[in-house]
Amino acid sequence: MTTQPPDAYSIPLEAIDVSDPQLYQDDTWYPYFERLRREAPVHWCRESRFGPYWSVSKYRDIMQVEVNHHLYSSDCAISVLDPPKGLERQSFIAMDPPKHDEQRKVVSPAVAPGNLTNLEGLIRERTARVLDGLPRNETFDWVDRVSIELTTMMLATLFDYPWDDRRQLTYWSDVVIANVDAPDSPVHSEEEKFAELTKMTDALGKLFNERAQLPPKFDLLSMLAHNGATRDMPYRELMGNLSLLIVGGNDTTRNSMTGGLWALSQHPQEYQKLRDDPTLVATLVPEIIRYITPVIHMRRTATQEAELGGQHIRVGDKVVMWYVSGNRDPDAIEDPDNFIIDRPRPRQHLSFGFGIHRCVGNRLAELQLRILWEELLPRHPVIEVLAPPRRTYSNFIHGMRSMPVRIPLH
Repeated sequence: MTTQPPDAYSIPLEAIDVSDPQLYQDDTWYPYFERLRREAPVHWCRESRFGPYWSVSKYRDIMQVEVNHHLYSSDCAISVLDPPKGLERQSFIAMDPPKHDEQRKVVSPAVAPGNLTNLEGLIRERTARVLDGLPRNETFDWVDRVSIELTTMMLATLFDYPWDDRRQLTYWSDVVIANVDAPDSPVHSEEEKFAELTKMTDALGKLFNERAQLPPKFDLLSMLAHNGATRDMPYRELMGNLSLLIVGGNDTTRNSMTGGLWALSQHPQEYQKLRDDPTLVATLVPEIIRYITPVIHMRRTATQEAELGGQHIRVGDKVVMWYVSGNRDPDAIEDPDNFIIDRPRPRQHLSFGFGIHRCVGNRLAELQLRILWEELLPRHPVIEVLAPPRRTYSNFIHGMRSMPVRIPLH
């Protein structure tokens, strides 16, 4: 017999631990954050499997942490989990300026507006091909057939990776974000994870070295190999940056593609509104990204004493910004628990972060989602979701592993 989890309002406030991955796999996190926002917007969790940490749950306080990067450092780690000793890998998202800025600048041209314009035709053509190949009137897994396939194609293009091996990139993305305690994790220890990421770094590192000998091109590996800030990265830094780019180019978009369809299926009036007026895709996309919040949290480490939300933060304290909660803060976003595809200010969300660490590929993610819905509506205006998505055991990525759907004949 399974026991029901404790009610979010019946346990002592100090006992609340929102870092438990089970809350996100079971999709039961909402009331815990509702209580924290109301009673302890900056909340100290003394005991968790990840050690003690502060939870920042309100939009305004999260923004304060984001913009004060001198006070709240990314240099130690960006998740509540500290990297295991001896298995550390560093990427520019887990760096402070000036090194962060130098490395970030190297990859940004790949996702700059000019290059996205060049990519749009290719993304549209592939999306159309994937959607035209979907079966009618039979059950299939939306995650595998649509979300993973589209994002993996994009990833292979961004890295100029061998096309027939592109699902290796998906696998490595799953390894990077895997919680090794999860039964369905592709790896079951941090050592095993490191070994798989070593294989990834060796495979991509070989291409990196080949590109360094060729004239510069517009793929990420060539950009990294030809720039002074990144061409001589130590091995673990290369591993960290490759991991970041694979996850950044894949997981957020993949889970928004699934989460968006799930949200529409749960809000049939909004789905009908979209069918009646397909131009609403423009506001649908940022609303999906807000509502799903693909990255659950980001963590910082205090470099000096500070006050936040009336609480005293000590040097070395972990400060966790819960984007899932900030995106549901009624003081910042009107009626935040509802999925509303024609919100007046749909981009007012925290899903991409803010400040110097704002997601570098946010416009690419939005472009892929926009094209998916622009191509999907005329082809398959109705997609029946047959069961809720099976979610990932993680407190970092709001992952969706599978979701059965059917396209009716009429």
